[in-house]
Amino acid sequence: MSYQQEYGNAVNNPEAFWREQAEKLAWYKAPDTILQNDENGIGRWFVDGELNTCYLAVDYHVDQGKGDQTAIIYDSPVTNTKQKISYKELQEAVSKFAGGLASLGVKKGDRVVIYMPMIPQAVIAMLAVARLGAIHSVVFGGFSAHELAIRIDDAQPKVVVTASCGIEIERVIQYKPMVDEAIELAEYKPSSVVLLQREQCQASMVEGRDVDYNTLVDSSEPAGCTAVKATDPLYILYTSGTTGKPKGVVRDNGGHAVALNYSMSTIYGMQPGDVFWAASDVGWVVGHSYIVYGPLIYGCTTIVYEGKPVRTPDAGGFWRVAEEYKVKALFAAPTAFRAIRKEDPDGKLIGDYDLSALETIFMAGERLDPPTYHWTVEKTGKPVVDHWWQTETGWAICANPVGLGTLPTKAGSSTVPVPGFNVKILDSLGNELPANTQGTIAIELPLPPSCLPTIWGNFERFKQGYLSEYPGYYCSGDGGYVDEEGYLFIMGRTDDVINVAGHRLSTGEMEEVLASHEAVAECSVIGVADKLKGQVPVGLTLLKDGVDIDEEQLQAELVAMVREKIGPLACLKRTIVVPRLPKTRSGKILRKLLRQIASGQEYSVPSTIDDPSSVSEIQSVMLDKGLVDDRSPEEV
Repeated sequence: MSYQQEYGNAVNNPEAFWREQAEKLAWYKAPDTILQNDENGIGRWFVDGELNTCYLAVDYHVDQGKGDQTAIIYDSPVTNTKQKISYKELQEAVSKFAGGLASLGVKKGDRVVIYMPMIPQAVIAMLAVARLGAIHSVVFGGFSAHELAIRIDDAQPKVVVTASCGIEIERVIQYKPMVDEAIELAEYKPSSVVLLQREQCQASMVEGRDVDYNTLVDSSEPAGCTAVKATDPLYILYTSGTTGKPKGVVRDNGGHAVALNYSMSTIYGMQPGDVFWAASDVGWVVGHSYIVYGPLIYGCTTIVYEGKPVRTPDAGGFWRVAEEYKVKALFAAPTAFRAIRKEDPDGKLIGDYDLSALETIFMAGERLDPPTYHWTVEKTGKPVVDHWWQTETGWAICANPVGLGTLPTKAGSSTVPVPGFNVKILDSLGNELPANTQGTIAIELPLPPSCLPTIWGNFERFKQGYLSEYPGYYCSGDGGYVDEEGYLFIMGRTDDVINVAGHRLSTGEMEEVLASHEAVAECSVIGVADKLKGQVPVGLTLLKDGVDIDEEQLQAELVAMVREKIGPLACLKRTIVVPRLPKTRSGKILRKLLRQIASGQEYSVPSTIDDPSSVSEIQSVMLDKGLVDDRSPEEV
């Protein structure tokens, strides 16, 4: 079936479409009611169906005679460890750990916080919680004790599962002291902490509360799968909120399983038994959807990689893994490929590896700038698919659907809406905008399966944050436009728009131009205060390794490029070279923080930051270059 037919079926007759997709899963009780509004008026999928997500991801494949197939490949260049785990071995490990959690009192509906590095036990813990019908909340390993405490208070877990440490390149990060401090800070106290001791670091135990992971497994009986309703929560995943308090995105069991199973073939072109690699972390939504649940539910082999795109040991790390395990699809954030490009600009290391098994490279998590897209296509010789999605949706809103016949690509576009997502571009009054006109990207309700139905314990926050601005729509918070062929272009968050003398300009467009300069590895454009025009754009640029260029010459060339590509209206007249840009651990540039520094506002360093020292470093550079507005509030 063509993309157009599939998309039309999903939008015009969603209940029939999703019933057909649901029939591809092994339900304990198949759903009769496909879509029904809940007490809050939110459309819920498969409401009378019953299933267990762990069964679908693990036991089902064993029951189908595929127990010997490799389920998980663990590759850890930071510890020199490699391991393959079959579906049968995974079933044994998960059922035993689930039995251990049950012995600690975990039952259906209880919450378990998982605070672990990229190791197989993190995946096992997630699946074990799902097996019991409980709800997991994975917190990225290394988050501060304060941030972990906030999540403990919100989720109120019966148990916290952790490891003694994580490893960042060559640095050992002790996790247990942060867990202990978080529990000390939190008002709510979990009854137990399960601790996996790693040989790189032995952690102390709190008597009467802490339990050794291996001891618990060895002393426990295997637990079976608990049936849950399709609308019962599978997990809570916290994402940053504008108020500073994290939002607990709720994911249900049924819609999540159906959507991810559908996506593996439709979006990623996978078949059962293929090797799929999402080079992310289980602490992020990509890790939930495409390291753990998507590949395993679909019967693929998934890779758990404890390493980085560079420096573990070099910029060839991704290509080594792709060759060694015959990866069919590689999925990572654009920042990973920008890091590789920065250290290996000519792509010389790519030639050292046989990438014949690799069919497609997927990127998401932030805007894919055309220079990174073109570099990756040119140097690898592989098609690159940019796709756009959010923690809130759990899977791609827009993509180039490889399984429906790949469409022609356009650099800078995440191609077309995925079947099920009715995407519109709206103006400030909620009117749909014509082609090639920038506005707010919204999705007409009901949202397709897997999208959040609420914020944990706070439906009103969900309603106000996503549904109130445009009644009848989910507001994505991203801005962009659709061209005359229906291709969607994401231009960044709606607050990444600056107002220059009454003209609204997208910083994403300007970044696209700056990034195309041969000397620039990464960049960010921010608006800074201007007495005459309100705001003017300034470009912050990071140079490729080995590049030697005069800063004034570079600025002149970049200003000329913006003037040529966008026009003098853009008013970009200044760029500065910076040693690095502050980023989250998942690789997103902290643009809001940069704007706050430049405007002289008070700011707080977010818990998601990769390296807090990058903030003082960039502030020092911006002060030195006269970019920080030091006027008083009265003067402003």
